[in-house]
Order: sequence, then C-alpha cells, then structure tokens
Amino acid sequence: MERTFAIIKPDAFAAGNGGRIISRIYSEGFKVVGLKKLYLSKIEAEGFYAVHRERPFFGELTDFMSSGPCIVMVLEAEGAIVKWRELMGATNPAAAKPGTLRNEFGSSVGENATHGSDAPETAAFEMAYFFSGLELL
Repeated sequence: MERTFAIIKPDAFAAGNGGRIISRIYSEGFKVVGLKKLYLSKIEAEGFYAVHRERPFFGELTDFMSSGPCIVMVLEAEGAIVKWRELMGATNPAAAKPGTLRNEFGSSVGENATHGSDAPETAAFEMAYFFSGLELL
C-alpha cells in the first residue's frame, strides 16, 4: 500500500463540495488515514508551496490557499500517488477528462478544487508538513 497527500482546496470547500469529493475518494477505493479541516495562514501556505517561491504564480497561489478553509488528507491505496492524480485530472479543469474531480469541481487553473502529491518524495514532505505519525490511523 502507498500513501499520498491530498487537499480539497478553498474553492471546493467554499462551494460545499468537500463531502462530495470525500465520497468519491472512498468510492474509488482509497482509505483516508488522516484528515483535517484547516485555515492556512499566508506564512503556512508559503512554507508548504516553498518549492514554487521563484515562480510568477507563487503570490497568487499562496493568497488563494490562505483565503479560506481547506481539507488536508493522507490517502492510502495501491499506487495511491498515480491513482489520486488520475482521479483529480489535469491541472486545467477545462482540459481535465470528464469524471475527474477537477473537471467536475474546478473552475480555473488557479482554482482547481484539489491538490495531490506528484512523487513519493513530495508526498513524504507534504504529509509531514500537516500530520504527525500519531495522527495517521
């Protein structure tokens, strides 16, 4: 079994889609081993997205991620990283395949409903940023 990190972003949370997304996570065979509702501060968002600090979208991204509550999760499944990324769909909701979360719940590249780790190393950092080992059941 593999673990990955996931976020239901502020846009999806504000639109009331958190429960629908969590339902899809379970129906797709993931086990949720960690879950928290958070309201990230700007500094917390900047720390989480530090890898993108030099990119032109960094300020807009961290402003958005600190604009309202989100849900952070650790998901477990066989091939969880790839499986979650496939369920999320393309970063641009307009390019995401029908049936993916971003196609259904995202509205733009910046407000695309969900986040997911892209590699085991990224997942390890992202999970540890929000969860201690004792919180993962």
